Amino acid sequence: MSLVSRNLVLNSKLFCSQSSSFISGSNLQIRSFSSQNQTELFRALRQEVASLVRAKGCGPILVRLSWHDAGTFCKNTSSGGPRGCMFFRGKEGEFSHAANAGLHIAQDLLQPIKQKYPTISHSDFWAFAAGVAIEEMGGPKIPFRPGRVDAKEVTESAPEGRLPDGDKGADHLREIFYRQGFNDQEIVALSGAHTVGRCHPDRSGFEGPWTREPLKFDNTYYVDLLHKKWTLSKSSTGLPQYTDGEGHMMLIADMALVEDPTFKVYTEKYAHSQNLFFEDFKKVFQKLQENGTKNLGAPLQL
Repeated sequence: MSLVSRNLVLNSKLFCSQSSSFISGSNLQIRSFSSQNQTELFRALRQEVASLVRAKGCGPILVRLSWHDAGTFCKNTSSGGPRGCMFFRGKEGEFSHAANAGLHIAQDLLQPIKQKYPTISHSDFWAFAAGVAIEEMGGPKIPFRPGRVDAKEVTESAPEGRLPDGDKGADHLREIFYRQGFNDQEIVALSGAHTVGRCHPDRSGFEGPWTREPLKFDNTYYVDLLHKKWTLSKSSTGLPQYTDGEGHMMLIADMALVEDPTFKVYTEKYAHSQNLFFEDFKKVFQKLQENGTKNLGAPLQL
């Protein structure tokens, strides 16, 4: 049975019951809005995602999954945005886009949890999981409003090329993020997510972590950009990237934050104040996750 068909079965079983239920022949508990109110449902979900992040150290890739789901938004055409299109696996659609290489890993990690919450859309689930991951890694609490609606078909995928390329500079960053409605300050704040995670040569072609603690969400990314000596080098696949000679790297897109005078102003502010970075990041990350959505609910108080 395909993953899509399996989810349809889960949904049909769910709506035949008014309480938490079990699929016949399995131990998979289904949680629904009918058996718990919304806050209780997401509170239970938060505990499961937080446990996964702590057990697997997968916080960064969960952030990337939500980012790439939402980062396709275009304000000029009112298209793209968080719609869970990567759920449709195959050679067509957003799942197959080069920028999304490796994100099946995040989906596979989350799917055992997602199966228990079939009333929550994939786009809501991914957005919520990213917020939990950021908080679990030491970052700010991201406000979350549920109500994102998933695409019904893979043909609703955004065209390829709407996500930033790591080997391009400031002009490219502005082209990508202005299209989504972000300004220069917001571009720099969003880029701070590179304080966690690493690049993998079999996915992006780039290689290595940005910071010495890739599972800790703080403002080290900005501090290192300003105060380390970065030398142009190449990844093992031959792509250009910068190195500090100590096993850490920066992309050309990262170096734009210190080479562009306007970007550098905000980079310096966030390097100086982690509190300011956290305040600005939680606002702009929420904006990223809500771009293109309609009729979202009130922020959850968890």
